[in-house]
Amino acid sequence: MSPTLIFPLAAILASLLAYHAPDLFTPLKPGIAPLLGLVMFAMGMTLTAANFKEVLKRPRVIALGVTMQFALMPLFAWLLSHALGLSPIWLAGMVLVGASPGGTASNVICYLARGDVALSITLTTVTTLLAVLLTPLITWLYIGTRVPVDIAAMMLSIAEIVLLPVTAGVVLNHFWHRRLKRIHMIFPWISMVAIVIIIAIVVALNRAQFPQVGLTLFAAVALHNLLGLAAGYAIPRVLGMDGRTARTLAIEVGMQNSGLAVALASKFFTPAAALPGAIFSIWHNVSGAWLAAYSARSRDTI
Repeated sequence: MSPTLIFPLAAILASLLAYHAPDLFTPLKPGIAPLLGLVMFAMGMTLTAANFKEVLKRPRVIALGVTMQFALMPLFAWLLSHALGLSPIWLAGMVLVGASPGGTASNVICYLARGDVALSITLTTVTTLLAVLLTPLITWLYIGTRVPVDIAAMMLSIAEIVLLPVTAGVVLNHFWHRRLKRIHMIFPWISMVAIVIIIAIVVALNRAQFPQVGLTLFAAVALHNLLGLAAGYAIPRVLGMDGRTARTLAIEVGMQNSGLAVALASKFFTPAAALPGAIFSIWHNVSGAWLAAYSARSRDTI
């Protein structure tokens, strides 16, 4: 069974455990960034030079996917936060989710949804690399006047958390691909476990605030994801792209690297700012699994 299908249940169970026994996880707060680095390393271990060559083969589709990722998702986060009256610190967390690159889980969901897996992996790779510059800049543009954003420090953190581990994984995979091929299947599981632990830490750190969260933040996170999926599908279709390509772009746009958002929120803002990312981590896998199941059974082009 795919770890992506198990992930939502594991995340919920870990969240419940963290809520009822926060002392188990609060001491692990310094481990959030290293755990995400482990996820990024695992992602790098699944990449090859062919993934990067895909950019040259399909520049129009890649450009559209990247543009939707970094233009639509932060905008949706900002609009929803204001429409629902979220606090400035939750606004920061929502925008960080929106400004994050595509998540690694999107590649598995794309496969299950009969999408273009090569395109999915390429988009995840490109947006992850661009995030070093774009995520801090976009976050500053949207919330810099309400919540202080240290752009330079955030860029350095993303480079340490994302760029270095991914590069290390790609290099190892390039030179020792044959030797490591037999253990490739463990890397998605490593990523799942690491993200589940990150979510549990965030829940434990915010235990006292959960009773005040209510449905508003949950609604904002769910709508954010659903708007990304809908727009990510509709725009390519309007531009004349086929259903398989549009489905792939929708999954890439709607499913974010919320683990990165959690790590950045915890480091540069407050634990409360990490709540949108933690909730998104659970929700987008639930919606993604549903979309994959529907797409796999549907006979039409959606």
